[in-house]
Amino acid sequence: MIPTFQRDYEWTLEGQWKLLHEDLLSAAERLQKARSQADALGEPRARADKTVTPHFLGAIVCEQLPSSTGGVDQRAVIDGQQRLTTLQLLARGILDVLQEKASPRASQMRRLIKNPADVATEHLDQYKLWPRRKDREVWPDAVSDEIPSSNGHPYLSARKFFADQTRLAVDADPDGELLDAVVDTLLGLFKLVVIDLEDNDDAQVIFEVLNGRQTPLSAADLVKNLLFLRGDLRGEVELDTLYDRYWAPLDEAWWKTTVGTGHAARGRRDVLLSAWLTAVSGQEAAVGHLYGQVRAYLAANNRATETVLKELSEYAEAYVTVYHPERAESATLAQAYARLDRIRVLTAVPLLLWLRTLPVDVFPISDHEIAVGAIESWVMRRMVTGANTRGYGTFFVDVLKSAQAAHVEGRSISDAVTAYMSSASQGLAWPTDDEITSSFANNKFYNSFTQERIRLVLGAIDKQLQLENPRTEPAKFDYEQLQIEHILPSSWQSHWPLNIDDPAQLELASQQRHSAAHRIGNLTLVTSRFNQGVSNFGWDIKRPEFALQSGLQLNKPLASSASWDEASIQTRARQLAEVACRVWPRVTPVGTPVETAPLD
Repeated sequence: MIPTFQRDYEWTLEGQWKLLHEDLLSAAERLQKARSQADALGEPRARADKTVTPHFLGAIVCEQLPSSTGGVDQRAVIDGQQRLTTLQLLARGILDVLQEKASPRASQMRRLIKNPADVATEHLDQYKLWPRRKDREVWPDAVSDEIPSSNGHPYLSARKFFADQTRLAVDADPDGELLDAVVDTLLGLFKLVVIDLEDNDDAQVIFEVLNGRQTPLSAADLVKNLLFLRGDLRGEVELDTLYDRYWAPLDEAWWKTTVGTGHAARGRRDVLLSAWLTAVSGQEAAVGHLYGQVRAYLAANNRATETVLKELSEYAEAYVTVYHPERAESATLAQAYARLDRIRVLTAVPLLLWLRTLPVDVFPISDHEIAVGAIESWVMRRMVTGANTRGYGTFFVDVLKSAQAAHVEGRSISDAVTAYMSSASQGLAWPTDDEITSSFANNKFYNSFTQERIRLVLGAIDKQLQLENPRTEPAKFDYEQLQIEHILPSSWQSHWPLNIDDPAQLELASQQRHSAAHRIGNLTLVTSRFNQGVSNFGWDIKRPEFALQSGLQLNKPLASSASWDEASIQTRARQLAEVACRVWPRVTPVGTPVETAPLD
């Protein structure tokens, strides 16, 4: 059985039919030659047949389907529908010639196309291959004993081509034995490698191995076939309507676009399916094993195809909003989605999507903002403190399950999210304000973080300062387009000399200055109007340039600073940390006492 919504039959005369038939005739002629030589030497033909090299047609992947005891075994064609379909039509074309010539071998060829009547207890059981839903009306004509009156469908055109080419070759054979050789070649020398999946086999992994892992396999196509084939076998109706309503949008180009890089590169549909499965199953899904995991989930849950597709469609709508933040209900949500996208924390996506599937009367926008803001804060604080990302997948699944439990029990979902994140163990703890300050003051940022992430942090701080300054009309910047500037240049030796005579002290001071130059307290953002020619110059020359950049709140204090050194960098780092802690506050769940720390 070809799953209902596999791609169209695409093999053509020039593309594949002609070459396939030429391969058949070439192998048949080798067989015929070997037999002629055996006859001349008085040797058995059977021995000669074994000397002929088979023609390999590649691999197909099938999956066993439930079938009645004593009936015809059924398999879904997971990969290889083009090849199998064409071989059926090739056999049918050869059978047409055998019937014309009243060959006794017609019955042998017919068994390649149809099952014996004594085992075909159901109407469909008579066919060796049953095509996808779209082509089922024409298939009986394509393999019947009657010659079709038209060739409008590719199936009918292929059958006619194979019959015509076989007839031409056979009629031109002076020995009159080529037709038998053609039949024997198709029966015995054309070989397929058949991979028959068992319950614990993963078609997705097998495909990647067969393809040499050159391109990532679309798990989404496998899952689509699985869903609709499952619905077909369950006798569910209007599958075409369900496809048009729920799945067809996922076959559009945007969804097939690859996101991620290297081995992590996957189509958006695969990421969506992984997020959906994680959310509905409560288990972290792996994109590389998605097909097998979806199959196991569907086997364990008796859910109608429409129910699954409708739910998946809701997650798809949520996904589009998360990655098109301008569609979000509030600026706060849009900003959080945009920032999370820029640092590419895919492990949080199942939680973000599930939250978006909740109705507003159950999960108000204000609570939604709290929950997503907490996710953003937790991720950003851990990023700027250099925390390990190992365990994020399991952590966010646990946060998700905590939120889902709160939803079922009628408790606050946002409180459940923030409470779980606040109580995380040391390895996944939500960094404190003191930890943020320590990181800003002591850690190397430049070359430790990507420039995109540094721009994100500095841009978020500048935006917060813009909002907090009542005396200045907030300026709007596309922070992603701004340049990162070292205030004290990384190449400081020429214009920022250290006036230290003692060599040991000079070496120590040089190391300290090199370290300080790459900390966030020494980094700022500038527009394209900043004169890069003065980047390495002394402070007296460089400071006026920052005065021209004072539309950025990050740079206002720089213009009024009489000097710039390691102490200035340390002071500014602490000031930036204070703002960062306001940008990404640790959210306290309702009813949880607030811990206060003494002011410096």
